Amino acid sequence: MASKFLTGLAAGIVVGILFAPEKGTKTREKIAEIGNDLKDKFDALVAKLNCEIDDMTAEADDFASKAKSQFK
Repeated sequence: MASKFLTGLAAGIVVGILFAPEKGTKTREKIAEIGNDLKDKFDALVAKLNCEIDDMTAEADDFASKAKSQFK
């Protein structure tokens, strides 16, 4: 869901920049900057989600171990 939002946001920004009355080099620079910023934000989001998944997996494994030890 977040990736769809970021993709839509990027597309809207790029379209807005493309219709702005500036030189092509300036426009390409802006698009590259926005692309890099969005990539950084997306990478940070993915890293955060991976950490959350790892934490949840560790908690589930811990819970399963405790449950098994109680039934032995």
